[in-house]
Amino acid sequence: MQKLNFDHTSIGIIGLGYVGLPLAIEFGKKWQTIGYDVNSQRIDALKTNHDNTLEVSSDDFMESSYLRFTDDLNCIKKCNIYIVSVPTPIDQKFKPDLTLIKKASTSIASILDIGDIVVYESTVYPGLTEEVCVPLLEKSGLKFNIDFYCGYSPERINPGDQNHKLKDIVKVVSASNDEALKLLDHLYSSIIDAGTYLAESIKVAEAAKVIENTQRDLNIALINEFSIIFNKLNLDTDAVLSAARTKWNFLDFKPGLVGGHCIGVDPYYLTYKSKAVGYNPEIILAGRRLNNEMPNYVANRILDTFHSNDISHNKLSALILGFAFKENCPDIRNTKIYDLFQSLQNLNIQSDVYDPVACALEISEAYGINALSEMPKKKYDAVILAVPHNCFTQSGLNYLKKFCKKKHILIDLKSSFSKEDSDFRL
Repeated sequence: MQKLNFDHTSIGIIGLGYVGLPLAIEFGKKWQTIGYDVNSQRIDALKTNHDNTLEVSSDDFMESSYLRFTDDLNCIKKCNIYIVSVPTPIDQKFKPDLTLIKKASTSIASILDIGDIVVYESTVYPGLTEEVCVPLLEKSGLKFNIDFYCGYSPERINPGDQNHKLKDIVKVVSASNDEALKLLDHLYSSIIDAGTYLAESIKVAEAAKVIENTQRDLNIALINEFSIIFNKLNLDTDAVLSAARTKWNFLDFKPGLVGGHCIGVDPYYLTYKSKAVGYNPEIILAGRRLNNEMPNYVANRILDTFHSNDISHNKLSALILGFAFKENCPDIRNTKIYDLFQSLQNLNIQSDVYDPVACALEISEAYGINALSEMPKKKYDAVILAVPHNCFTQSGLNYLKKFCKKKHILIDLKSSFSKEDSDFRL
């Protein structure tokens, strides 16, 4: 077994998105760090201290004096710690898409040296690091746990959340042997104010991560089902939840459209592995089905609200405010607002989309929707506050009503305003 000696630690971060960049910034304040990404445009922007994900400020860049960026793999080959933070999405059949994490592992194998440690932060199913990534790393000719080592420390980034940043969240750390675990704990502890938790194995850490978002997904699915039931009972869901919250152990979740790259994706990694070992998960997949159906349910409720308000002409129109998967965040990956847009179109409700936080060009390239670049001049039969960015809620209802026809409906999906101020909310 190769003895670990990191008197001159150099860290290479592979993948500089919502997870990798904050990690690189924090490590770069204390350790020699190189942030690597294959996207040369992303690297060029980061070199000018600009982060289009809005997770890192210019001041953060300035404080990270030991950090530099590159799109050249050779520039990180002298690192002895590699941390992989690439996306792990799903394909159209809801199966894990391991393309990026495999490519990252193969790239590291081409520069891996004796004594190096490779850490994965991407969300995976239990066992993936050692079953999929390690064999790719061993194509370097080096032997796992003899010549090189692995770790897994799941990311817990919450995009758009300025109150829970990387250093404020306890970091789960695991490794393939005790010596590597001790070293990784030392590194992570140096940047995480909230401290670390040492998992007993890589598999345990992988499983802990994947159930975090699966649990949240199921809880939101339950509240979404409550919302459907309460609508049929003519009850306001938010009023019911407000009453229930007065009990100390009531779990505080709200109904909504579950998108993004975590909550709507991670459960499928666990169910994939579950099926592979012979168990067909029922509750997890039931929650996924319900949450996936919510955009269509919302669209049909909007149509019903039109009819109940005697608005039923042939050219119904709607303005959808917000397209990102959550408020105050530009991330449009797996946004369910796209599904809502499609469902409205299928009901012959012609819709425009406006999101000043997300990039209109990215929306067009990813979804084929020509999003508005500014608030429109025309008026609509419906204004739908789908994603309550601060810029919308702070403008107030009177501002939103400027874009409504004289006879209209106002939809407040996430209950940003009082129930008297909208025609429908979840």
